Amino acid sequence: MALTINIINEKINQITDKLPPSIVEELREKLIKLLDKLSEDTLSVIINKVVSAYNSAQVEPCEAVGTIAAQSIGEPGTQMTLRTFHFAGVRELNVTLGLPRLIEIVDAKKTPSTPQMTIYLDENHRYDLEKAKEVANKIEQITVENVTSSIETDLLTGTLIVNLDLDVLEDKGLTPDDVRKTLSKIRGVDVTMEDNQRLIVQLSSSLDFVKLQRLRDKVLTTKLKGITGITRVVIRKQQDEWVLLTEGSNLASVLTVKGVDPTRTTTNNIFEIMEVLGIEAARNAIVNEMMGVLTEQGLDVNIRHVMLVADLMTRSGTIKQIGRHGVSGEKTSVLARAAFEVTVKHLLDASIRGEIDELKGVVENVIVGQPIPVGTGKVELYAILSSMIG
Repeated sequence: MALTINIINEKINQITDKLPPSIVEELREKLIKLLDKLSEDTLSVIINKVVSAYNSAQVEPCEAVGTIAAQSIGEPGTQMTLRTFHFAGVRELNVTLGLPRLIEIVDAKKTPSTPQMTIYLDENHRYDLEKAKEVANKIEQITVENVTSSIETDLLTGTLIVNLDLDVLEDKGLTPDDVRKTLSKIRGVDVTMEDNQRLIVQLSSSLDFVKLQRLRDKVLTTKLKGITGITRVVIRKQQDEWVLLTEGSNLASVLTVKGVDPTRTTTNNIFEIMEVLGIEAARNAIVNEMMGVLTEQGLDVNIRHVMLVADLMTRSGTIKQIGRHGVSGEKTSVLARAAFEVTVKHLLDASIRGEIDELKGVVENVIVGQPIPVGTGKVELYAILSSMIG
C-alpha cells in the first residue's frame, strides 16, 4: 500500500506524548517531504529511531547539569582571544568579541563596551541603496562637530567662528540655516550667518573665558538630527538586501523609525532589550550573544549549556550577573556564599542573624565532608527492617 499523508499523521499522532511539540512538527514536515521515497515499514523504523535518540539524549536523573555547563563553557573559554576586533571592510567600526564580550554578558554589564545595533529594513527599503541611505540619515546622530571644518575662538570679542563643511552638510541632508536655527536655541547666545558657511556665535553676557570655553564644547556637541546614542551608521550588503550596522544603541527610538523592520532589528545591549521587549527576549538575546561569541571563535559548545546559564540569569524577572552581586551571592546556603567570595563577611553576617545552613547543595556538603546530593548521592534508600527480619 502506498504511503499517504494520513498514514504519516496517524503514526506521528501515536508519539505526541513521547516527544516535544517542536520535534513532532519538524519530524512531520520532513516525513511529508520524503513521502514518495518511504514505505510504511521504513516510516515506522524512522519514527522509532527518533524516539529512541530523544530518550537517550535526555539528562540522567540527578545529573549535575550546572557543573557540566560550567566545564563545557569554561574549558573552550580558555582558548578565546582577548582582543577587540574590527569588522573586515568597515573602517572604524569596533565590536568586542572573544573573552571580553563573554565576560560582559555573564557579568550583566548595563552597557556593552562597544554598543552596536543590526538594523534590518522593511520590504520597501531593503533592496534600494538610496532608500537605505535615507533611513540611515534619519538614524545617525549628527552634531555640529560632524559638519564643521574648523572652529575658531576669538577671546577679544568673546565670539566663536564656526566654519561649516558644505559638502558634509549636503551629504547629511542639512543646510547652513538648519545649523543656525539649532544653535539659536542655546540660551544666552546670538547667532549670525556670514557667507552662507560661517556662523558667528556671540555670548550675550559679559566676556568670560571659562564661559566661552564651555560654550565651544556645547556648540560642538549640539545635536542637529538623528537618534541620540547612534554615533555612526554603516550600510552593508547581506545576501540580496541592505542592512544598517551602528556604533551606539537606542532600540526604543530606532524601532519607531519609518523603514525599519522591527521584527528583525536587534542590539547587543541586553538590558535595552529587556526594557523594550521584556525578560523572555532578553533571555534569548543572552543565548544568541553567547553562542555568537563562541561560534565566532570556532568553538563548538552545545546550546543547552548556554541556555541553562541564560535561564539562571533571568529567572527572577530581571537580569542578574553570575557573581557575588547576583546569582552566586543569593544562594540560601551560608557556607556556599562564604566559599565563593568575601568569606569572613558572609560568615559574620550569618552568625549575627542566626542563619541555619540546611546543607542541601554541593559546596556546603563538600565543606563538611558529607556525600554530595548529586547522582547516586541524591537518592535515599530506607531498609524496611520488619520484612528483612520476618
